[in-house]
Amino acid sequence: MKEHIAIIGGTGLSRLDALEVERQQIVVTPYGEPSAPLTFGQFDGVPIVFLPRHGEAHTIPPHLVNYQANLWALHSVGIREVVSVASVGGITLPPRALVVPDQIIDYTWGRGHTYVKCGCTPIKHVDFTHPYCEALRQRLLEAGREAGIEIADGGTYGATQGPRLETAAEICRMEQDGCDLVGMTGMPEAALARELDLCFAHLSLVVNWAAGKSEGTISMEAIKEVLDTSIDSVRRIISRL
Repeated sequence: MKEHIAIIGGTGLSRLDALEVERQQIVVTPYGEPSAPLTFGQFDGVPIVFLPRHGEAHTIPPHLVNYQANLWALHSVGIREVVSVASVGGITLPPRALVVPDQIIDYTWGRGHTYVKCGCTPIKHVDFTHPYCEALRQRLLEAGREAGIEIADGGTYGATQGPRLETAAEICRMEQDGCDLVGMTGMPEAALARELDLCFAHLSLVVNWAAGKSEGTISMEAIKEVLDTSIDSVRRIISRL
């Protein structure tokens, strides 16, 4: 029997319409409650576990997501591979682009970013040179090719605190730092997955130009339009995966 793969859904993917739900499981963790019960089911014949990062009603803002509980819950039910899906702003990549990043820069603060606690657990220094699982990255890229969907291979995800969007000056600094994308949920998710030895990769959908990269202000209506017209490509890639 195939092992389950976990999908963490972000904005625009709070549910998988084609998922044949088998059961839901509430997981109690040492770090509190996950964003939602884990949903076990079949997606085009593939056994998966689905977890909406922002909750079932999309009410949990990025800085208050319990990333520790989410990853711990998935690990505790035997998950070994996790695909994180998120909507992002484009710094060097345009709206509607799909990207599988290979690097990340963390600009967040105050989040539960590690499972290591003073005096409670041995100090664990994980190697984070390459923050994403390369084998899973390549499988995502291959799934895109098989589905006939263009995916950008590589790029640096800049993780910001949110929930506000960034200033034009902040985006200018991030571009100078080497960021291609900007999002609010990439960290500490990736680092926590590494601490748990999970194979973790990120699938990003660019829904808008980041602040200052286009004329005018950022329109939530325009973001929703991109989500509505492009999220099906994400579902097709997951299906092929």
